[in-house]
Amino acid sequence: MKGDEHQKFDFDTAESTEELPLTEENGNINEMEKNNEIKFSSNAHVFYNNNQLQKKILSDKRLTLPYLTKYEKARIIGARALQLSMGAPLLVDLKGETDSLEIALKELKQRVIPIVIRRYLPSGKYEDWELDELIIE
Repeated sequence: MKGDEHQKFDFDTAESTEELPLTEENGNINEMEKNNEIKFSSNAHVFYNNNQLQKKILSDKRLTLPYLTKYEKARIIGARALQLSMGAPLLVDLKGETDSLEIALKELKQRVIPIVIRRYLPSGKYEDWELDELIIE
């Protein structure tokens, strides 16, 4: 299987979906714009929600380093192991592995896990990183 066939997931530290900014893909923007609760400016990548401003930093102007932190690694492996234990399809060939944590670690090393890491900055902006863009140690 190719990594392009899998759906990419935004992965951040929000406690509920109410804290996440809306995107064009999820279809809620058009519905919310009718109620004048949310306005989206596509050329600036800015989301306005209840007087809160969140900006996505474009990939050519990133501020954070391209290293996967130990905290991001732990969260990705844990989330993927949970997905595997719940019956998610495998993205690597097994060679005797039966533990979901071992399989998740193998998928991480091969960079096939379809998860996007969202790093929030103190200014309220955020950066999205895919695993193939990060240096994994």
